[in-house]
Amino acid sequence: MKKVYLLVLKAFIQPFIVTFFIVMFILLMLFLFKYIDDLIGKGFEWYVILELLLYASTTQIAMALPLAILLSSIMTFGSLGENYELVAIKSAGIPLQRAMMPLIITVGLLSIGAFLFSDYILPKANLKMGSLLYDVRNQKAAFLIKDGIINNSIPGYAIRVRKKDADQTLHDVRIWDRNTSNGNLNSLLAKEGRMYTTDDNQMLVLKLKDGYRYEETPGTSGTYNPRQRFMRTQFKETEQKFDLSSFGLKRTDEDLFKSNYQMMSLNQLKMYRDSFELKGDSNIRSTYKDVDLLARTYRTDSLSPKAAVKLKGKYKDVLELVPKDKHLSAITAGKDQIRTVRDVLGRKQLFTADNKGRIRGFLIELNRKFTLAASCMVLFFIGAPLGAIIRKGGLGLPVVMSVLFFLLYHIISTIGEKYAKDGSLSPFIGMWIAIFVLAPLGAFLTYKATADSVLFDADYYKRWFKRLFTKKESQASA
Repeated sequence: MKKVYLLVLKAFIQPFIVTFFIVMFILLMLFLFKYIDDLIGKGFEWYVILELLLYASTTQIAMALPLAILLSSIMTFGSLGENYELVAIKSAGIPLQRAMMPLIITVGLLSIGAFLFSDYILPKANLKMGSLLYDVRNQKAAFLIKDGIINNSIPGYAIRVRKKDADQTLHDVRIWDRNTSNGNLNSLLAKEGRMYTTDDNQMLVLKLKDGYRYEETPGTSGTYNPRQRFMRTQFKETEQKFDLSSFGLKRTDEDLFKSNYQMMSLNQLKMYRDSFELKGDSNIRSTYKDVDLLARTYRTDSLSPKAAVKLKGKYKDVLELVPKDKHLSAITAGKDQIRTVRDVLGRKQLFTADNKGRIRGFLIELNRKFTLAASCMVLFFIGAPLGAIIRKGGLGLPVVMSVLFFLLYHIISTIGEKYAKDGSLSPFIGMWIAIFVLAPLGAFLTYKATADSVLFDADYYKRWFKRLFTKKESQASA
């Protein structure tokens, strides 16, 4: 038995590692394609990009691990069936479930690890990636000078260069200074210059040669004077410095992102859920108190009778209790009172709806930590018997089948999560519906694989259709 277990483990480990890293690479490329516009042209250091990719790859494990388990289990038992090793194992009197036992234990340990990962590591990775991605997306584009294009990136300045050489030599430079308070434009023209940044990358320096500086200033008179003073200064060489500090990556405090559901551990989610449930209960109790307080205030209104009124006979309208000369005032006051109560109840209702939405979010994320571990086991019990049935190894048919089943799982779980967020389904059912749907399928495939089913044998269906048509022809001729 030990040799059989070692054979199955060796057949599983190598495909699992390979498929896991392949899936991780594909998901990381999809992440890059999604945010490529936010990364290009902003002058980030290489370590910033590497840090973002590291956090992104960590967050992708939650999707890569179940898919890798599904694909590798199909490949493992498909390869064993294709090479008749599975037939030899069964002929030795070892049932399929017993041959699967070492992988069941291995996947069980991976599921436990997935739960611990989703509870301890994944929230921190989401926090790091979320805060860094926010800063990256809000980062200004890097300062670039292109030939013949006016650059307005630096506040208060506009720069145009007719031609820029590869060695950062500039030709026909023009700079407009718009920092003056009177709204006039000062400009600088130079035949050529050189561009470089300081060692700390905080300042851009332009060394300009052979040019003129033009300045417009108001007249010296204290009153309004439409005549302006124009001054032209010629220079052989000058330096113009620009502040580039606004183009550097500024990190936002990570504490601002900690209230997000995906950045909380299991204990934090429970604590926040309980806190919001207490807020909801307090809001319901305060609703009764506020309405009762308004009712008490209205009963002491000047239009109300000073003493208790004993009703005699039948009254068709409550206005019969109010003097006729105060009917209009009573109606107006009643409308104002109703409007006030309606506004109070409307605010309470909005708070209740928002509070319930927040509680649903906490419950959805809380259940997600368990569904990740459960999905690993369910997809394994789909993949292993499916590989034993189709008896095909490699990256051909197993990849197609695993992608189809994983898409089925992903689509069902996405729809369930959407309905759970809307409140159409409870968070528990919405997050576990994919597990509930696929678990019977895994049990059915395991039963079929144990019974040596020909569920995916094309020749079997060909023979079945051939016998069916032959039987119909014989009945027609008779």
